[in-house]
Amino acid sequence: MSHKRVNQQTAATVLAEAVQKVTDTQQDAITAAATLLADSVANGGVVQVFGTGHSRSFAMEIAGRAGGLVPANKISITDLAFFGPKSIAEVMDPHLERDDTLAAQLLEVHNIQPQDVFVICSNSGGNGSTVELARLVTERGHKLIAVTSMDHTSKITSRHPSGKRLFEYADVVIDNCGAFGDAVLELPDAPDGSPQGPILATSTVTSALIAQMMVTEACGLLIEAGKPVPVLISANIPGGDENNDRLRAAYADRIKQGGP
Repeated sequence: MSHKRVNQQTAATVLAEAVQKVTDTQQDAITAAATLLADSVANGGVVQVFGTGHSRSFAMEIAGRAGGLVPANKISITDLAFFGPKSIAEVMDPHLERDDTLAAQLLEVHNIQPQDVFVICSNSGGNGSTVELARLVTERGHKLIAVTSMDHTSKITSRHPSGKRLFEYADVVIDNCGAFGDAVLELPDAPDGSPQGPILATSTVTSALIAQMMVTEACGLLIEAGKPVPVLISANIPGGDENNDRLRAAYADRIKQGGP
């Protein structure tokens, strides 16, 4: 994709088009994913969410988010420093996400129950920790929702020993409609003739949209089934702490609290 001008309106136009593409093409998959979420929550389950790199923003959009479900737990590589065997320096390694041995360690430091459902977000869907977590949770009988870029993941070689990618383990696959490499706006060469760019990544915006569509649909399904909807409300409004503490108490250590 190329544009004559590079400015804020370019970004707004491209991102609006990406949002529309997800809305037009992914509603059936999002409905299927929401059904898995609603079934899990209705049966006392927790939505277990994992992402590395910028996909952590997707996990944060699901777990610990005002207006979202209380029974949602963010799994992060940094958990291995807070609750597991690794040091802060080790978990700060940007290449650690490629290590497939992390997945089993992550499951050990979280209280996972049989009725829990997993949502894993990864643009490439090919890093070792991501694919191994997908393999382990499906092997253990959990339903798995994958949020990925099908354009990107179809063009890579997996870093996992199996050679598989995230979407190949999932019960439901949601395409974030991102481009290979994520950034979509090609820049002209620099004044010295060297290449530069591209810029304007779309997956963060579309993944946040997918998260909100999925959770909203799940809440609607719970209402239709006559089930309570355990919703987290802002801690920065009166009564927020009381509401959230009451609902979280039902899940105890199954939901790890994030930092401020």
